[in-house]
Amino acid sequence: MVSTLDDTKRTAIAVKLADIKALQNLLISNEQLLLNQCGDQEICDRLRDMLNDDQKNLGVLDTVIVQYGVKGDPKETTQEMIEKTQKLMQGSELTLYEKFAHHELLKHGQVMKGLLVHKAAQVVGADVEAAITPLNTVNFENRAHQEQLKGILEILGTRELTGKDPDQGIWARVQDAIAAFTGVAGSVVTRSKSDMNIQELIRMDHTKVNTLFAQVQSTNDPQKLQEYFGQIYKDLSAHSEAEEQIVYPAVRSYYEKTDDLYKEQAEMKQLLERIKSISPSSPNFKDEVKQLMNAVMHHVQQEENEMFRKINDNFSEQQQEQMATDFKTAKSKIQDKMAASMK
Repeated sequence: MVSTLDDTKRTAIAVKLADIKALQNLLISNEQLLLNQCGDQEICDRLRDMLNDDQKNLGVLDTVIVQYGVKGDPKETTQEMIEKTQKLMQGSELTLYEKFAHHELLKHGQVMKGLLVHKAAQVVGADVEAAITPLNTVNFENRAHQEQLKGILEILGTRELTGKDPDQGIWARVQDAIAAFTGVAGSVVTRSKSDMNIQELIRMDHTKVNTLFAQVQSTNDPQKLQEYFGQIYKDLSAHSEAEEQIVYPAVRSYYEKTDDLYKEQAEMKQLLERIKSISPSSPNFKDEVKQLMNAVMHHVQQEENEMFRKINDNFSEQQQEQMATDFKTAKSKIQDKMAASMK
């Protein structure tokens, strides 16, 4: 099997996710600046709520990028645009209305990038859709922010042109618009914090790899088999290493079968390396992957049915969230190291 396990579509999505994260940091920076420049209490309160959402969603984006499992860097044009925008927002060339208008355009761009990633995921594979699921919350909250910003623009624009406030009813119309598309969005607008607990994060990994196994079983195309197994190889490698660094040492005192989990993952790694050396065109390739799948599913059941219960019984919610943060950080570093070794 070739050493490069990414394909161009997955790499392109990774670059787009990196762009979204870079722009999310810009949105946060803009809102902090605008809060210092705005003297209207109602607008400041709404802007502060947006800032809280955007700071939370930066953590959600980090989770999406780690779960996706393919790393990318922001485009140079994105970086250049961010630098130009920062100068404009910090300077005095633009009026307050113009700065908010520029910020609303950035929000619109963020919404469209998020929707584009969602649509691309539907084309590339079900495993990509599973990985980026938390992005739905970010997309819909950014859409709600757009409606808030339109209301702010009506107020600031009217004041700049006439010196007076516009007619009443702006915020009621804004709320109606938000309610309309939130109703359509349904249950996707549910996450109120960026921190998942460790069970949620591990379960997301399990769901994604199970989806990848199903994709392998559904095709005989050697190129697709290589693509799907390539992602399985990377995801399971990063997942297992992060668990062994963060999760297993923490639960060992409470879970007597922790050594079994280490042994199962050692066997899984051996299977991964063996399958990696087999051509996807080989008649026994899918049989080998099925053997790996059976081993992984047994391991998953043990973690979710037994280890998770021990975590719930012995760790506070805050400790479970901190473990998730440490797991995500470790996994990201492992992914970076793997990506560097493939260059």
